[in-house]
Amino acid sequence: MKKISYLTDLTCSVCSKSFDPHQIQTYCHECNAPLLANYDLQAIRKKLDRDELFLRPKGMWRWTELLPVYQRENIVSLGEGDTPLLQLGNLGKRLGLPNLYLKDEGQNPTGSFKARGLSASVSKAKELGIGKIVMPSAGNAGGALAAYATRAELKSLIFMPKSTPLANIAECKITGARVELVEGLINEAGKYAQQAEDSEGWFNMSTFKEPYRVEGKKIMGYEIAESFAWRLPDVIIYPTGGGTGLVGMWKAFLELRALGWLESDVLPRMVTVQADGCAPIVKAFQDGRQTSELWENAHTIATGLCVPQSFADRLILRDIRASQGNAISVSDDEITTSRQRLAEQEGIFSCPEGAATLAGLEKLVKAGWIDQNETAILFNTGSGLKYIC
Repeated sequence: MKKISYLTDLTCSVCSKSFDPHQIQTYCHECNAPLLANYDLQAIRKKLDRDELFLRPKGMWRWTELLPVYQRENIVSLGEGDTPLLQLGNLGKRLGLPNLYLKDEGQNPTGSFKARGLSASVSKAKELGIGKIVMPSAGNAGGALAAYATRAELKSLIFMPKSTPLANIAECKITGARVELVEGLINEAGKYAQQAEDSEGWFNMSTFKEPYRVEGKKIMGYEIAESFAWRLPDVIIYPTGGGTGLVGMWKAFLELRALGWLESDVLPRMVTVQADGCAPIVKAFQDGRQTSELWENAHTIATGLCVPQSFADRLILRDIRASQGNAISVSDDEITTSRQRLAEQEGIFSCPEGAATLAGLEKLVKAGWIDQNETAILFNTGSGLKYIC
């Protein structure tokens, strides 16, 4: 049967050791580091015309050659991808940024960008014969796992902090997941997921503990390039918890350059936004460190940003610096105010994490870090409707 993916192998993001994608893989245990997927980009370059991709049926899976599933029948989809890129004319005028945009990931299935990553990883799990999946989640990732696992007829177990928004808990339960509520934050939930893996054989789909969630997220980068006629924006401002979106997009931009599809070699400056109450990446970036330290007593209204330490901290920091980007934190009050501005001035009901990007943008504009002629993209990673209870 003809393969639809040009996936060749996986490599450790630290030591570059190669791993077989035809076998179940997690991460490099020697380096305690994520694995990244590689593709035969030269073969794709010869076979594909970038502009023909636009003519395919809409959605993330029109980029099949650059996604990790070999056989089409293993794709598990709910119609994710091709979310709107909206120009923020009103806010842009107020901030002196005529080229300000927002990528609205809240219009994905399950109401967030997590649908992309879980579509890719659950599809690959199905292809590899995995039958049951466990994950820690503080919200949207759990809902996406539950939905896609159910669609694939796989079992799912989700450990969630008791502080998780009620809408997220309800979503996981109604779509068939077994949900266990635990004391503490996402890192504590992660310990329970690890125990389930060790004692009961559940496959652990924690952020960056397997190599394919980031592949779904990277398609955001391909969509942005296509939307701007294959010229990338100057700045991308992204809310960062686990970091799959930021790492994925930077991976996409490097792949696009290798494919020769870009009209300019200039890549965006990647900006991480975190909350003042949980900003391990920001602190590590400002301190010039290669890795982050565990953030004690983490707290923020943006539950998706309440990640005391990302497993991919080294990758996140590496990509920010490679892009000549930045890392900035914002307060919960600033998040709340920015959420109100997005709603009142642009009609966008964002999640708190998405609003954090506007708060971060305003600080960067005030500091003169963004020029008024530059093109900047904010990311709203989820629908505000999931945060009203």
